[in-house]
Amino acid sequence: MSVPRELRDVVFVDGVRTPFGKAGSLYAETRADDLVVNCIRELMRRHPELPPEQVDEVAIAATTQIGDQGLTIGRTAALLSGLPRSVPGYAIDRMCAGAMTAVTTVASGIAFGAYDVAIAGGVEHMGRHPMGEGVDPNPRIVAEKLVDPSALIMGSTAENLHDRYPTITRDRADAFAVLSQDRVQTAYADGVIQESLVTVATPSEELGWGLATADEPPRAGTTVEGLAGLRTPFRAHGRVTAGNAAGLNDGATACLVAAESVATELGLPIAMRLVSYAFAGVDPEVMGVGPIPATEKALAKAGLSIDDIGAFEINEAFAVQVLAFLDHFEIAADDARVNPYGGAIALGHPLASSGVRLMIHLARAFREHPEVRYGLTTMCIGLGMGGTVIWENPAYRELELGAEEEEADL
Repeated sequence: MSVPRELRDVVFVDGVRTPFGKAGSLYAETRADDLVVNCIRELMRRHPELPPEQVDEVAIAATTQIGDQGLTIGRTAALLSGLPRSVPGYAIDRMCAGAMTAVTTVASGIAFGAYDVAIAGGVEHMGRHPMGEGVDPNPRIVAEKLVDPSALIMGSTAENLHDRYPTITRDRADAFAVLSQDRVQTAYADGVIQESLVTVATPSEELGWGLATADEPPRAGTTVEGLAGLRTPFRAHGRVTAGNAAGLNDGATACLVAAESVATELGLPIAMRLVSYAFAGVDPEVMGVGPIPATEKALAKAGLSIDDIGAFEINEAFAVQVLAFLDHFEIAADDARVNPYGGAIALGHPLASSGVRLMIHLARAFREHPEVRYGLTTMCIGLGMGGTVIWENPAYRELELGAEEEEADL
């Protein structure tokens, strides 16, 4: 006889990240696992109301699970960060959506009752471990024409996406890239970005110790005219450049996810409530369209429509990928609801870490906009996938309840 279980509400408590660096630059002599450790320690420092022994799991993603980001990094990072040895951990891989999958996986365990509180995040040190290092793709994938060879080169899939959507021109992609850069500069000026950053001590044999306190990739003063002169490395006379795509980056993220009842009991803040999530597969040759069916799937599961979403955090692996999503849902590229603090084109995209960076920004947008009830984080994923998580703004529910109470008093 089965015992019925009542699923619990799951919340995003808080998230932090290291400053993102250019691959092999800012963190050239810093270990990948130490980047994760910095994030876990900062989360625990910010929340002394959470006893360390009450962390039930540590899930850390890495796309290239080798060297200092291998060896079941969730467990090793937990030990290195000073969490009790009773706290387990594991590694996870869904390429760019690694951290996103870490969050949804532990959230499912929390909803089921297997965990109360978990840490989820991701790391990618692309300077030490380039994407694809040490892998051995089965030759049948190409030989049996399961995919076009371009599917294995992310920049080529972006060029293919331009082919599929000819109205998304290079000029449009460059204009979106400039918007991302400008919004990041504004967010830094307003102190938005800094609130989630963890200062990292960076060793250098030549220069001694330094401190990483800000993201390295943003390029202030970027213009459409300046981007127009960049070369197209993936195709002659193509449309994808280093200016309208995310770069190769190093960085880590981590967040606290908990059952809402447990968070309330412990006095942990509630930044967002999880509503639904979905992953979907698409043609690997145009992996950038992945967020479209993933979002449609997540919306259907939640009983919502795109019109119910008031805040969007879309990972900017490539400008064309974001524009394809926006065109599909008939949203303007400069809509203030979309990536209001800029995105990966400016900030960087250390693959498996980026999903939590999106959540951090969405949580901030919720705080600034209590009139917004639902928001989503979404991203394309290598080899032809997309992932979307829909979140609810707890401030909206409080406003709604307050309005009901006022109406009852009248």
